[in-house]
Amino acid sequence: MTTPSLTTTRLLRAPRLFCADDSAPTTHVEHLRRHGPLPAVVGEHGRAAMLTTIEHSGLVGRGGAGFPLARKMRAVAAGASTGSPVVVANGCEGEPASRKDVWLLTRTPHLVLDGVELAARVVGAREAHLCVHRGSAGAGTVRRALVERGKTEGFSITVHELPPRYVASEETALVHWLNGAEAKPTFTPPRPFERGVGRRATLVNNVETLAQLALVARRGAEWFRSVGDPTEPGTLLLSVSGPPQVSQVVEVPTGTTVGAALAQVGVDLEASTGVLVGGYFGTWLRPDVAASAPLTHRGMHAAGAALGAGVVAALPATVCGVVETARVATYLAAQSAGQCGPCVNGLPAIADALRLLARGPWDESLAPALDRWLSIVPGRGACRLPDGAARFVVSGLTTFAADVADHRADRPCASSRAGAWLPLPPVQSRSAGWR
Repeated sequence: MTTPSLTTTRLLRAPRLFCADDSAPTTHVEHLRRHGPLPAVVGEHGRAAMLTTIEHSGLVGRGGAGFPLARKMRAVAAGASTGSPVVVANGCEGEPASRKDVWLLTRTPHLVLDGVELAARVVGAREAHLCVHRGSAGAGTVRRALVERGKTEGFSITVHELPPRYVASEETALVHWLNGAEAKPTFTPPRPFERGVGRRATLVNNVETLAQLALVARRGAEWFRSVGDPTEPGTLLLSVSGPPQVSQVVEVPTGTTVGAALAQVGVDLEASTGVLVGGYFGTWLRPDVAASAPLTHRGMHAAGAALGAGVVAALPATVCGVVETARVATYLAAQSAGQCGPCVNGLPAIADALRLLARGPWDESLAPALDRWLSIVPGRGACRLPDGAARFVVSGLTTFAADVADHRADRPCASSRAGAWLPLPPVQSRSAGWR
């Protein structure tokens, strides 16, 4: 089986009319006809009123952490004493299994740019940066959209293309790159909202968060709260894949169960042996656990997972979960920025052990060492790559325990000779550079 393409998209029961159709990016004229002009934010009173609306909406970040947007914006605005704040829109989408951000940038670029502009007005920024990975289809679309919009007095948005590396999309890596250094994560504190681009308070948000912000500003907090889970309202964009050859970007209300989201796009959960939620920083779940797990931060935590990058990938029963876990672990080990011992030494050791487990011959003396590496790697790096990689591997060993037992006994499972499933880009060599 070949790795399925994630470029085919479909909007699922658009409760927000959030996205355009698949045929072409929305022009500025079409965008204004559909959504109307962006509300004005004038003076301190206007900023305070908009912050109150955002706070009441309950909008949280859609980039993975789920931090309340209004709280982050207040912190950035309060840091204006260090100089004019900066806004950074993160559309890098380093997660190989995700396509939601590039879909937004290529289909609804003006909604994203509205969110960037509005965020800048609220926090008092005159400068904004939209970051994508080098070669992303979103770069050209956004640049054309900026030309359509024309210049905004006293405010600028610049599009940047960063090296296509997994950790280059981490927020401190973006700031480091924008400050003229390599796109590598840095130790925290300080966080970007404290000291970021040019040592100024910097608001970094995922492009989906900013697109949602543009809708909240136009339609209000109650409109936003009218859909989804009451404690985490709104909708989510998901990159969904599974058997048969389903690969789509969909919009669902928060609180939708993983099983319902998969079923509504034709994925057969009964033909799956595990469901990956959150991406390669995420967690494998057993199908019976995933079926009833609600797509909220709280619901995912209760299931032992996290929303992460909004990836929901059901593994076909014809594909080996041990092999797939080993493939991704090998990829993550190669994505190290080379700054910390857990990445430089720990992740390759884990990946090597998993490759032996997947393809054989397995050396049982490696089992205690693998357990030890998985326990000591998390929490020791400049970024969360070691944490995410260890969580992903541990969940794979648990979810596919029966297959693991077969592989340890040199009885490869029946699906271990099937082709690759999860998408992986070509590995960038360290000599390729980080600028």
